[in-house]
Amino acid sequence: MTFNRSSGILLHPTSLPGPNGIGELGPAAYRWIDFLADAGCRYWQILPLGPTSYGDSPYQCFSAFAGNPYLVSFERLLEEGLLVPADMQDRPEFDPERVDFGVIYQWKLAVLDKAYERFAAGSFDMLEEKFAAFQEEHEHWLPDFALFMALKDAHGGKPWTDWSAALRGREKRVLTRANKAHAPNVAKHAFRQFLFFQHWIDVRTYAHSKGVQIIGDAPIFVAMDSADVWANPERFYLDDSGQPTVVAGVPPDYFSETGQLWGNPLYRWDLHKENGYSWWLNRLSMVLSTVDIVRLDHFRGFYDYWEIPADAETAVNGEWKKGPAEDFFKAVEDHFGSLPIIAEDLGELSPGVYKLRDKLGLPGMKILVFAFTDDESNLFMPHNHTENNVVYTGTHDNDTVLGWWNRVEEREREFARRYLNTTGDDISWDIIRAAWESVCFFALAPMQDFLALDNRARMNYPGVPSGNWQWRMQEDALTDELKAKIRTLNEKTNRL
Repeated sequence: MTFNRSSGILLHPTSLPGPNGIGELGPAAYRWIDFLADAGCRYWQILPLGPTSYGDSPYQCFSAFAGNPYLVSFERLLEEGLLVPADMQDRPEFDPERVDFGVIYQWKLAVLDKAYERFAAGSFDMLEEKFAAFQEEHEHWLPDFALFMALKDAHGGKPWTDWSAALRGREKRVLTRANKAHAPNVAKHAFRQFLFFQHWIDVRTYAHSKGVQIIGDAPIFVAMDSADVWANPERFYLDDSGQPTVVAGVPPDYFSETGQLWGNPLYRWDLHKENGYSWWLNRLSMVLSTVDIVRLDHFRGFYDYWEIPADAETAVNGEWKKGPAEDFFKAVEDHFGSLPIIAEDLGELSPGVYKLRDKLGLPGMKILVFAFTDDESNLFMPHNHTENNVVYTGTHDNDTVLGWWNRVEEREREFARRYLNTTGDDISWDIIRAAWESVCFFALAPMQDFLALDNRARMNYPGVPSGNWQWRMQEDALTDELKAKIRTLNEKTNRL
């Protein structure tokens, strides 16, 4: 797929401002799109949109197909009569700078329950028709997901591997009985999905009307405690009780001395190939129905992946296994045609990963806060960039620019000052400008860098199980001054 020289900003919807403790797909999302368009940015990059589980990571979701109900806009529900102001009179005093996922889980989902109860008891003919159509359209994943979530509720949130053997094994008569016993709760979870996708599709449609496209993110692996694994156990390396025998991660690299032990179950790629990669094609179809370009997270895992024993305490003792490589992408290309994919190619990679990426013609990633660690041969340095890449100041997984600047040794700062011909007094903007001046066709930066924020605004520390994904942008952040500054940069670097 051919991309034009342009720019964008990384901001996950949970980071949008608003009164309900977490970003929503309501007025703030539309104001954000207006800001992007007026600033001359053609892309809004987000993280995965799925329903987050323990640890609140968008890379560990209860489903690779479902959406996050936390993002449902309460303002829209009020307009539609699904909520009334009294439903939110017990709204907690939220910290406008951080998401408190524990409070959100208790309060926001309870308010969504009120919306469903009003829908089930009321007369919403148009919504009822749309809800029925939504259920029919998504019947290949929604029934399993809604039952999975209802059963998790019935088991106090316990993972599916702790359920009865009959439920773990998905015995048909037991599932039929469970669907009847938990019918109201099953319908409630399906309705939450309906609301999410209705709100997201409207936001995306508005973005397109303003000339803004969405860059989404598809994690290669799915969470162990997910409807995906529960409904498709044969597609993963599991034992007879449903427990993984081997799990995913990465060996030690510049992110972590002990590697990263993600704990996701690993795919039975042999079986996926036998089935024509049908599950993956369905998954990518779902992703591409919600975004315009997909950043394929951990691209190297399709070439080779780090297999770790399930009982390991760190990711150090694993071994490389071959992935499906070109065979998988041929199936994808045969199904979809040209691939609107960005390959996340960070970390210590084998030569075969680069060969696969280049053979497929996929753009890779260049991270500027990694550029000044050694010498001019560093491939992240701007003079070593090539056009078919996406340059970032940084990503959600590393320091903000100011956080990097404050953390590193003086030697690295001095190297950057000399290279960028700057004093470093406005280092966030210096690095943004260097990204925008790069030959890479896309230049992107997290919103935290445009706001010159330090690591208190960092989104994620890989390997740290809690306290991540919490940063929120302030209501007054989108100033006319900043908008004009970004637009001028886009004009000067030919990225409009």
